Amino acid sequence: MPKLKHIALSTQDVEKTARFYKEVFGMVEIATIDDPGTRGCFLSDGDINLAILNFKNDQAAGVERGKEWSGIHHIGFEVESLEAIAERLAAAGARRRDDVNRALGVGGRQAHGNVEVKYGGPDGIMLDVSETGWVGTSARGSERGGVGASAPDGGSA
Repeated sequence: MPKLKHIALSTQDVEKTARFYKEVFGMVEIATIDDPGTRGCFLSDGDINLAILNFKNDQAAGVERGKEWSGIHHIGFEVESLEAIAERLAAAGARRRDDVNRALGVGGRQAHGNVEVKYGGPDGIMLDVSETGWVGTSARGSERGGVGASAPDGGSA
């Protein structure tokens, strides 16, 4: 079965955005790109490839977005400690998105056992941090849930 291994972010400031993900989440820069349509870098945590890209023209970005568009809705990181990552996020200028946390019924420990909190990251990217991870993702060599599994609450974003 295919596994999610790549997320691409469109940004207007490659260095600032890459620095955030390296400093807060410990991602490592593994490659750079500078071709006629794109400039940027590729980061990894050993499990996923995160492309930080600045598109040089509307066609390369996709005309529906254009080269000035920045974003993706949200991406999730499994962390060992919500308290420790909250400190690192605050130091990097990321704020809790309690408006979204409230609307989704997340933002702390839920009765069903999942723990996730949303924050605002650079370029309007929403970040989801969790101590327990997400259904269908691997943890310590095993897979959570499996094919067609859903979160205990029916699955939150």
